[in-house]
Amino acid sequence: MFGKHEKNVSKQKDFWIEFFAGRRDGGHRSSAEEFISMEAKEKLFHLDGGKTLLDFGCGAGELLVYYAPEYEQLVGVDFSSSMLDEASKKIRERKCGNISLIQADDKTVWDKLDSSFDRITAAGVIQYLTLQEIDNFIFNASKFLNKGGKIVLFDILDPRLYPLWKIGLFSQNANFLNILRKVGFEIKVILSASLNNRPKDILGFSHNPNTIKKIADKYNFETIFVQSMYYEYKYHAIIYQT
Repeated sequence: MFGKHEKNVSKQKDFWIEFFAGRRDGGHRSSAEEFISMEAKEKLFHLDGGKTLLDFGCGAGELLVYYAPEYEQLVGVDFSSSMLDEASKKIRERKCGNISLIQADDKTVWDKLDSSFDRITAAGVIQYLTLQEIDNFIFNASKFLNKGGKIVLFDILDPRLYPLWKIGLFSQNANFLNILRKVGFEIKVILSASLNNRPKDILGFSHNPNTIKKIADKYNFETIFVQSMYYEYKYHAIIYQT
């Protein structure tokens, strides 16, 4: 049974890898610079200082270039070459000489690092990792975290809120008929995904905060959870050692 589950998860991850391989944007709610700037300010507030930062899953560098003025040295990591191409363009345009980029995934990144960091962050990435991979990520990140450092996981799908958002409960025009239509649509999507061996949700896995806390506890971290300001169905996990 476990083997079958792992095989299905592997197929889903293969789909996401292929989906993001040629993408050139990070999939933010809005691509407008004003919105990205506001989102970056929120995240910088929760990052709360430090001099060096590792941004895992930096994508096209939309947030990374806004982090740059606040840090002495930054490293952006992504598995997608097309995303890193876009990030390179943004870095050149903004003249961010303190950013370096690495092409790697959650398994290979650690062998490519040659320094530790005050902050290790990942925004909109954790939902594409299994619980075991999140466990491995936090364990490996802890080895590259400076004293007093933080691991900040942004925009994790909340399994308590995400289903409600999907059926339009948070929409301004929410009513019984619209919600019913959304429910019917979601059922069709799930059935189609099952028949075609695709992920049931393109946004990935949702993870309960209590589960993230148990993983962090395992490595003697404290965890604070904060509701995302710009994605009402997501939350942030701020992981640190006292």
